[in-house]
Amino acid sequence: MKTVSIILVRPQIGENIGAAARAMWNFGFNRLKIVAPRDGWPSIEAERNSAGALESSVKVDVFDTLQDAIKEDHYVYATTARPRDLVKPVVNPQEAAKAIALSELSKLPEETQSHKTAMVFGAERTGLTNDELSLCHTIVTIPTNPYFSSLNLAQSVLLLCWEMARAREPEEEYAPLHLPTKNSDFATQEELENFFSRLETELDNGDFFKAPDLRPTMMRNIRTLFMRAEPTDQELRTLHGIISALKKAGPA
Repeated sequence: MKTVSIILVRPQIGENIGAAARAMWNFGFNRLKIVAPRDGWPSIEAERNSAGALESSVKVDVFDTLQDAIKEDHYVYATTARPRDLVKPVVNPQEAAKAIALSELSKLPEETQSHKTAMVFGAERTGLTNDELSLCHTIVTIPTNPYFSSLNLAQSVLLLCWEMARAREPEEEYAPLHLPTKNSDFATQEELENFFSRLETELDNGDFFKAPDLRPTMMRNIRTLFMRAEPTDQELRTLHGIISALKKAGPA
């Protein structure tokens, strides 16, 4: 499954990485990204616990930050048991899998660029931070026993991969959706980060952040607003143009 990557952020146990890779390949997923593994990489424990998946099929890339790992992705799901206070869509695994399947079906055969999706999992003990969640478009929450919601990392990966594989099976009610973008494609995470960085700089220059302690929260809210819109690369260029025009205009 080349259009979907599984991302493990700050995994703490090599055996869990191996078990996650094994679960991925059980359902045909072979793109694994690891962010800042606690015990480094490569990992003998991970290879031993992958039942051969890491040796033969699953391709691993290692990154320092989640921001680096998702640069080339167009849509990012974050798995967490706690949606926190971020204003983001929250779906269950089945809904997320169906949306991913529909996004793949909606791509026209003549289009050469694949719509890349990432499914992000946090560290075993702490999960994802608010800043990491702010980088993602949609939150996936696995319905569990409210009195015992603890899931092993590999179990979570297996459940999501199974749902995504199942959603790819043809069903009559899966009517392909298509959002015409003409000659544009949806913006990649790298393009979005460049825009957010420029926007923050110009807001800083315009003295937008009156309360420094609220700056991180305000930027997360601004990021969430734009990511919810899923802009195309052409729309991002338009937004850059708006910023440039406002800079030329100067203060009112």
